[in-house]
Amino acid sequence: MDKKQQIIEICKELRLPSIRKMVQDEIDFKDPKQAYEVLLQVLLQEKSDRLVRAKQNRIRAANFPQKKLLEELVVDALPDQAKQKLPLLKSLDFINEGQNVILTGSPGTGKSHIALGLGMEACLAGYRVFFATVPSLINQLKEHRSERTLRSFELKFEKYDLVILDELGYISFDKEGAELLFSHLSLRAGRKSTIITSNLSFLKWQEIFHDPVLTAALTDRLTHKSHVLNMNGPSFRMKETEEWIKISSDKVAQN
Repeated sequence: MDKKQQIIEICKELRLPSIRKMVQDEIDFKDPKQAYEVLLQVLLQEKSDRLVRAKQNRIRAANFPQKKLLEELVVDALPDQAKQKLPLLKSLDFINEGQNVILTGSPGTGKSHIALGLGMEACLAGYRVFFATVPSLINQLKEHRSERTLRSFELKFEKYDLVILDELGYISFDKEGAELLFSHLSLRAGRKSTIITSNLSFLKWQEIFHDPVLTAALTDRLTHKSHVLNMNGPSFRMKETEEWIKISSDKVAQN
């Protein structure tokens, strides 16, 4: 493809019809070859800048509480299932397949870090991501219902390529909250991917939903063809705290 055609194609992609027409008609080009060279470099830079801005906008729109990268994980400290599954999850094939990822286990083992890291990877790869803690999402859903904007939120919620719901089980919720969460997760079941982190095993989910039938239905839909990771193990945060206390104590002793 020559430079002229490259410029025309990039103008189409960037939606710059006036420049495209000027190039096609060769208006006021005293030296077309030199003009094409300069214009091509300008357009390539604009294309690159737009890609960067798009990634930044997707990360901002996802509303992550903090930016966590998978590369920052201490892989050796992760539970065995996480070590085994991480390369597969990092490929993001589960998003293309509409599969869920369920991370359950004790606090401090990397559940939220993995969820946030996968969310960041998805944003950088061009996917639309939504992040919320479960209590925060339920509050949002109740507000939308009271303001009669729930349907509008539903339409957006079911179209996200990836929804990340953190901290299921830390706070119990009422029947209305349980039903709203169930209905919205059901919108995505089998079509779009959801990542859920929980400190509770599936057997204990009934404690927060207070409804055995609803709990069984939700668990069945979420786990169907999903990646379920047992994240039980020693707390990495606790280990870091113990090391910090030891270092501080050693410094005090030396002084």
